[in-house]
Amino acid sequence: MSEEVKTKEPKEPLFSKKNKKLVTDPLTDNNPVTVQVLGICSALAITVQVEQGIVMGVAVLFVLVLGNLIISLLRNLIPSRIRIIVQLVVVAALVIIVNEVLKAYMPDVSEKLSVFVGLIITNCIIMGRFEAFAMANKPWPSIMDGVGNGLGYAGLLILVAVFRELFGSGTLLGIQIFGNSLPGEETGLYAMGYMNNNMMILPPMALIIVGVIIWIQRSRNKSLIETH
Repeated sequence: MSEEVKTKEPKEPLFSKKNKKLVTDPLTDNNPVTVQVLGICSALAITVQVEQGIVMGVAVLFVLVLGNLIISLLRNLIPSRIRIIVQLVVVAALVIIVNEVLKAYMPDVSEKLSVFVGLIITNCIIMGRFEAFAMANKPWPSIMDGVGNGLGYAGLLILVAVFRELFGSGTLLGIQIFGNSLPGEETGLYAMGYMNNNMMILPPMALIIVGVIIWIQRSRNKSLIETH
């Protein structure tokens, strides 16, 4: 009897072109906020200060990467009928961890973020990646997908927060950029008559900034207009 020779398929490198694309695509051509229009609520509500944007971005990145990994590891064990419930349990457990860590080590930021940390549980980006990617792919690609989408979301939040804090309060990360604006002690641009734009700290201004970013992105990449 002739023995059949079984050939193993070559393993795909961890940082193959395909895996790298999972990270780079959400940063530009497939950004979860500007292209898929997901996670808009937090982009409008918590981007008054850069610190809040960074903390929320890191929180979502943590939940998305670890959640994608867990769902991918369990994908063959999760009954189809209860997969959404399992996904919600996973993301809720991770969000509780994030919330408790923030309360313990960053109480001021935790108070400012308020209910929006808890609302990560229902963030469309996270649930969408669990369902669309982690449930159908192996752990490593799922991790890369989580990193890409988490960074894409965090980057957008930080960019919006920079504009809002800089022109709304004249600061970045609490540091005065345009000079001292205390009454009678104006320096820098304030001494020349500059005034903070209070509209920048209102939620509608965040929507306008996101809209401008979307317009710029789609103007530079015509394929986004055709596909979205």
